[in-house]
Amino acid sequence: MNTKADFYFNKGKWQKETQQLRKIVLDCDLKEELKWGCPCYTFEGKNIVLIHVFKEYFALLFFKGALLNDPEKILIQQTENVQSARQIRFTNLQEIVKMAQVIKAYIYQAVEVEEAGLKVPLKKTKDFTVPEELQDKLNEMPSLKTAFEALTPGRQRGYIFYFSQPKQSKTREARVEKYLPKILDGKGLDD
Repeated sequence: MNTKADFYFNKGKWQKETQQLRKIVLDCDLKEELKWGCPCYTFEGKNIVLIHVFKEYFALLFFKGALLNDPEKILIQQTENVQSARQIRFTNLQEIVKMAQVIKAYIYQAVEVEEAGLKVPLKKTKDFTVPEELQDKLNEMPSLKTAFEALTPGRQRGYIFYFSQPKQSKTREARVEKYLPKILDGKGLDD
């Protein structure tokens, strides 16, 4: 156990549940670290799983979950844009106790995936549809196109996803306008 992560298990409504999940994960000989404000479990320095809590549920997130066999059909893709990670979600202590051996089997499988050096084939930024409102601005402003293409692929995807979310074109257009200065400054959505 890493004492830096203790606070995470002593807050909120999922305390007993996450503490039990922690015991199961630690029983798989993983190192407990604190990353992104959550308990993260690694094998030889590689991220395997992390525990995170939400209002409606808590989960065990497998970083390369897309590569795991899922005979129990329990792995969930959080959103359509998540390419690699998968979660096992829980809502009570009994689920964890009942599934302890299954959880361990999935963790051991995740370690095997990491040991084998397997990688999730990720979509390239060019594989995502650029919203029309952004594409129009890119075509209209060569400096914006140059700045956008100079961004890291992750920053480009962040903008594409954010600009694509609204249903109304007017809202998408307003978002593009608002973030033009950041793109031109070479910054990502959250920089």
